[in-house]
Amino acid sequence: MNSPQSSLSSTSAPSVPDTRRTRRRVALSSAAVLALAVPLGVCGTSAQAQADAGAGRLLTAGSASGSGSAFVAGLGMEQWNTQNVAPGVRVSTVTLQNQGSAPFWTVTLEQPVTSKVTLGPARAEVESESWARTTAAQLAAHGFTARVEAVRWPGYSDTPRGLMGYRVRVGEFPSSGAAATELSAIAAAGFAAITEWTGYDAQTPADRENIHVAVIARGAFHGTVEATHDGNVAQRATTSSVAAQLGSLVGVNGGFFVTSNADGVQGTQSGLGAYDGQVQSLSSGDRAALVVKNDGKGGYQIANLTSTASVRSGAAAFAVEGVNRVPGIVRDCGRPDATPTTHPEQDVDCYETNDLVQFTPEFAAPLPTGAGTQAVLDASGKVLSVGARGGAVPAGGTVLQGIGTAAAWLNAHAVVGQRLKVNERIIDSTTGCAVRLGPNDSIVSAAPRLLRDGRIAIDAADEGVVDPQDLSFNYQWANARQPRTIAGVDARGDLILVTVDGRLTAGSEGFTLYEEAEFMRSLGAVQALNLDGGGSTAMAVDGRLVNNTSDATGERPVGDTIQVLP
Repeated sequence: MNSPQSSLSSTSAPSVPDTRRTRRRVALSSAAVLALAVPLGVCGTSAQAQADAGAGRLLTAGSASGSGSAFVAGLGMEQWNTQNVAPGVRVSTVTLQNQGSAPFWTVTLEQPVTSKVTLGPARAEVESESWARTTAAQLAAHGFTARVEAVRWPGYSDTPRGLMGYRVRVGEFPSSGAAATELSAIAAAGFAAITEWTGYDAQTPADRENIHVAVIARGAFHGTVEATHDGNVAQRATTSSVAAQLGSLVGVNGGFFVTSNADGVQGTQSGLGAYDGQVQSLSSGDRAALVVKNDGKGGYQIANLTSTASVRSGAAAFAVEGVNRVPGIVRDCGRPDATPTTHPEQDVDCYETNDLVQFTPEFAAPLPTGAGTQAVLDASGKVLSVGARGGAVPAGGTVLQGIGTAAAWLNAHAVVGQRLKVNERIIDSTTGCAVRLGPNDSIVSAAPRLLRDGRIAIDAADEGVVDPQDLSFNYQWANARQPRTIAGVDARGDLILVTVDGRLTAGSEGFTLYEEAEFMRSLGAVQALNLDGGGSTAMAVDGRLVNNTSDATGERPVGDTIQVLP
């Protein structure tokens, strides 16, 4: 999806992608910004409401229902269409277009490498200058004219600054088919390469982006916002179908989840998830999460959270490392004692040989089978049976499955008729405080955090979505434009939910992680995080899908969603 020029050249990219977004002011109706409230602190204390909220609040413009406009440097007038969905709930849509941008298709060369993260074979499109110059010369010897481009790091808070490396490209093509023809010739000459659209590049301004913004005004909205897994954590459902079933005003897809049987049970979360006040999955390391409180006061908070759990029998205790996942497989890693790493790594499986996992009543699927031991508990924690793994979670009860030393612990301490007690603890890693959930509260997690206290603070390496030592790992996932779903909270305590289409659906190219942060800051958000994106990105209004999803088969069934309920 890329292209080159007719002579060997070197170009460099700006460190901050697409500066046309900086200081953007967005037009939305005034009712979307009514309530003045301090964001909820997840440790029970009020979070700081930052006065320096970046580029400002959602500016009022247009009528109460209809269209408004706001000026963006270099783009002329943005035309926003705003809909009153309910009191305190507004949804605005816009297509941003840059007439000065002219992206094209090209062929990008790749270097076969061994990933330092997955330890398996991989390909890197950004490598050293010596590799780039040598590859360009080799291409020239085969009759291909290449260019060498410098690529710079985005403004992440925990990665190097300046030059990332170099890439090699061939050709400028008007269509993907033309680029594919050139790719075939390059591959036949013995080179590894892919086609790319330069509109996905951070250093090339996007020419079109379709965006939906929902604002839930904390003081004016009198319904509830809930994360939901549709009653069964072990299944997938589309965002719009869940919204229609619940009578939702607005719904968006939620956190990361298992999509393949090889990685666990499809639909289960690969990060921290809590619904109706109950933890249904544990964290994948220290990652960002949206906490939704429905305790009468309401409130939304974004924080980096970790979680621990343990089971106790009298004075004996054992660590529980998973909830509602297959023992031994840790999607996205980030758990103690996991191999090859305990660090969170996006879309990577880690493994544990000694693993204790709890299954809740919301796991409405056959339990995993295999070596090990399971204990079936009733609602009070009394052990009903101890034996081989398998079967189903009893109504109102729970199941503990152990492998390795965890199985030995269950065999020694799970006694029929006696009680086991499982305790879970969620911690705000910034403050060290415990997060206490009420019966109607929710948590949705993903990665990475985008804004902290009104400032761009993308901890991409710490949250495992990039690796400065392995440029083959998630380069396109993080640094190129993709469909995105974003959640943010502004200084008044309003919740902002955003989707941007990508992968050229209806021409839209999407956001990079850095562009997400810039855009949310321009909306007045002081806290924000990246939710699951790509083919999962979806927004439903009144139960109807309103954005263009990028999967070829239509709207993707997801693990959990965020629903705004009347």
